Amino acid sequence: MADAASHPAVRLLQSLIEIDSTSEKELEIGIFLADHLEKLGYTVERIAISTGSTRHNVYAYLGKQRKNRLLVTSHMDTVPPHIPFSIEEDIIRGRGACDDLGPLVSQLLAIEELRTEGKIKEGDVSFLYVVGEEKGGPGMIAANDMGLEWEAGLFGEPTEGKLAKGHKGHIVFEISSLGKPCHSGYPDRGKNAISALLKALLDLESVTWPSSDVLGPSTFNMGKIEGGEGYNILAGSAKALCGIRVATDAPGIKQLVSETVNKHPDVEVKFLFEYNETFLDWDMEGFESAPVSYGTDIPRLRGSHKKVLYGPGSILVAHGKDEHIGITELIDSITKNKLLVSRLLGL
Repeated sequence: MADAASHPAVRLLQSLIEIDSTSEKELEIGIFLADHLEKLGYTVERIAISTGSTRHNVYAYLGKQRKNRLLVTSHMDTVPPHIPFSIEEDIIRGRGACDDLGPLVSQLLAIEELRTEGKIKEGDVSFLYVVGEEKGGPGMIAANDMGLEWEAGLFGEPTEGKLAKGHKGHIVFEISSLGKPCHSGYPDRGKNAISALLKALLDLESVTWPSSDVLGPSTFNMGKIEGGEGYNILAGSAKALCGIRVATDAPGIKQLVSETVNKHPDVEVKFLFEYNETFLDWDMEGFESAPVSYGTDIPRLRGSHKKVLYGPGSILVAHGKDEHIGITELIDSITKNKLLVSRLLGL
């Protein structure tokens, strides 16, 4: 295992994990990746996601051919808190190990191996590393302003080495309630906003949401609740941030949310953002396939390109305290990415 631990993929992943790249702190990792790609001989652009923004995507390609056939892309940002790199036997731990720096490394080394073998030429492949995937996707949304199109996109995320058949969409909304604060010893004198909010939330939790044969059931989550001033005061206001992972029929789900909330006086719903379920290109010999329940940047990039989602690592340990990836899995995924790139380019 000592030899595997010195593999270029492990060394590069260590360099990336050691940088705190939590969402909105992507500057340092973007500069690192831009410098790394320039040293490998790529033409590199750091592109601000909006006028005057200090947040930049990294776009790279061979020679002067900015438009390429295949886009290879992963996100640079990670969820908080930052967790430093560590390694024990065959396991690499640290924030981004599988989401999304491990898949990024696998993609990059696969392209480099194909390039060394003389199979990649100018106009074939470009890299796009984006900010903010974990927080609304402003990086990929901004990529639409580049005015480029590709025949296919290879998107890196932890898929346990399988090709994803598709992934769920997401509807995010806030429910708020208004009450009448008063002394808790005389509750008949007021109205508790938290009680009203909880009744609406429990009704939402009891709804049977639409299901898909491919993606499974849509699922509801109440993620964050705020409200009230203290234990001895009836709450004058309360709110909850919620989300539904959408397997099918996003318009119908929004209607169900509105109808359920509207049954409760003094409770309102505000929809914050959404994207629909996404179906992908996955039927390739030599790969297992399965749907995933998380969201990605894929629906944020406009175009008629093929959409392939693949990467090492498991989403089940992403975002947690023990985020990790196996060294063997990471190295093996380089070969799989080479195969995907070769097929997408018809090599």
